[in-house]
Amino acid sequence: MRRITTAALVAGATVTALAAPAAADDHESAVSILHGVPGLTVDVYVDGEELLPDFEPGTLTDPMMLAAGTYDIAVYADGDTPDSAEPAISAEGLEVPGGANLTLAAHLAEDGTPMLSAFANDVSETAAGDARLTVRHAAAAPAVDVRAGGEPVITGLTNPNEQVLDLPAGMVSADVVLAGTEDVVLGPADLDLGEGVNTIVYAWGSAEDGTLDLAVQTIDGLHSAPEGVPSGQGGLMDSSMLMVLAAAGAAGVLAAGGLVARRATQRG
Repeated sequence: MRRITTAALVAGATVTALAAPAAADDHESAVSILHGVPGLTVDVYVDGEELLPDFEPGTLTDPMMLAAGTYDIAVYADGDTPDSAEPAISAEGLEVPGGANLTLAAHLAEDGTPMLSAFANDVSETAAGDARLTVRHAAAAPAVDVRAGGEPVITGLTNPNEQVLDLPAGMVSADVVLAGTEDVVLGPADLDLGEGVNTIVYAWGSAEDGTLDLAVQTIDGLHSAPEGVPSGQGGLMDSSMLMVLAAAGAAGVLAAGGLVARRATQRG
């Protein structure tokens, strides 16, 4: 069994939350999760109960409200249970911060090493007629340029960084090229940038393995003072959000620890 500390799992999220736009109050946070590690599926248990079975790569959860507090979690290889195996990862007293709007991303670093990043989502107001575009590099790939309508709008973006643009609302055809070249690695993709909406685009996967892909998240209600927490697709939150935080940290550690090979042996 591999045991990780609360600090190791959510340090990035906690630090980011301190600078993030406020959520409804300091007692809860809006949290989404992207599983961007190719080839891994996990099951997540909270207090001994399975809350997230078969969490697959490419999945981006709906945002939900999470009450600040501490919880115990355990993560198993897909198909393992508390009765059949020790957890691959466990964390007791997992601390969940409050007062933030976050997306946690389990993804690959540029060199292919699994990692966990916590992003503070920009929920500040946009000007009338404007949309917000956030691009996040979460792929095992070198620096890239992002083009809209064939023209570079973001240049030299590296993993695990982001760039945020406010621009007129409307339909945009975007693609991703290797920095300084015309070599398209993702897209083109048509993005409907709505007024008062933060459209967040993630590049994830591995260029070397041919698994590059895009994931898109939206947060609306930014064109005027929001009532409550801008949450994109919405969603109610209870303690099940713990599974999200656990799975985000788990995905990278599972890959790094060779759990894929162990799972294949068990099922072979």
